[in-house]
Amino acid sequence: MSVLPRETLVVAGHTVALTYDDASREYAALHEACGALHRDERARWTFAGKEASGALAGLVTNDVDALVSGAGCYAAALTAKGRIVADVRILRRDTDFLVDVASRASSGWQEHVRKYVNPRLAKYADITAATGCVGAYGPRAAATVARISDADANALAQLPPYHHVAARIAGHDARILRSPDFGVPGFDILVSAEASATVFEMLIDAGARAVGLAAADIVRVEAGRPEWGIDMDDATIPQEANLESLHAISYTKGCYTGQEVVARVHFRGHVNRTLRGLAGDLPIPPRAPLVALERNEIGDVRSSVVSPRFGPIALAMLRREVSIGDEVFVRDGDHEHAVRVVQLPF
Repeated sequence: MSVLPRETLVVAGHTVALTYDDASREYAALHEACGALHRDERARWTFAGKEASGALAGLVTNDVDALVSGAGCYAAALTAKGRIVADVRILRRDTDFLVDVASRASSGWQEHVRKYVNPRLAKYADITAATGCVGAYGPRAAATVARISDADANALAQLPPYHHVAARIAGHDARILRSPDFGVPGFDILVSAEASATVFEMLIDAGARAVGLAAADIVRVEAGRPEWGIDMDDATIPQEANLESLHAISYTKGCYTGQEVVARVHFRGHVNRTLRGLAGDLPIPPRAPLVALERNEIGDVRSSVVSPRFGPIALAMLRREVSIGDEVFVRDGDHEHAVRVVQLPF
């Protein structure tokens, strides 16, 4: 079944589906059944050779050397001053590593790799154009993915986050990754570029609903998961974006670019701001300033959505002295309205 989006949006130079039918029904599928998402816009790289593990370990915040084949992790690449260049998912395969990069961070990751990795020691390649990625998310995701592949539904459901298995789908090689990206049970299916559309349509035929970015963003915000280029960027320290609680940082691994700043915050100090949730009665404008009762500025809004479950909610970067439960004010032009600071996830 060929399904075309009703609305599209350009993200980091890629046209992505915003909605297919109705965002509320797509949202319901992610919470109650299974939603299928095109995720081809994410960048994908391979790292191979004897020094691949060491090269990646020197780039990112998590312990790449500890990964065995079939395992993976979430991590961040940092500047020398400890600011986030990109957030990545790293998959250890039998003979190489596959690195999957958030779409808005892909150019920063490319520059970072070319600056710090000697291609004679670790062979790296950008395979984005040759590969595709299709997501299946929701409580029925494991069963739906198993229906179209030779993978076992129970085995898929028991995979830890970022672990992955090789599979076959309609004669195509695939790699199925357990993904927590949207806070609901989910998998990303990595295939060749020519197979991506086929896999998406097979998921729809197997009972999944096509889901666009509008519904996916709602569940992502509900889960409190930051998106690079919206909630965090190259001015953000990993702990400010809650990457520590998302298990993206190892404090026992070897050296990596930006490690000194991350370690100093962890062992000796604290960040001055952190990502938190906001809930209100009116839509919360993204990038709007946030002020305290005394009208001093205390942060700004980042991702903002209207959730069918929670109403208007947002992620916001707030000064650390602002407490959970506090009432703060969104400044929208000449107007202000109150919102509540809440713990993540919602």
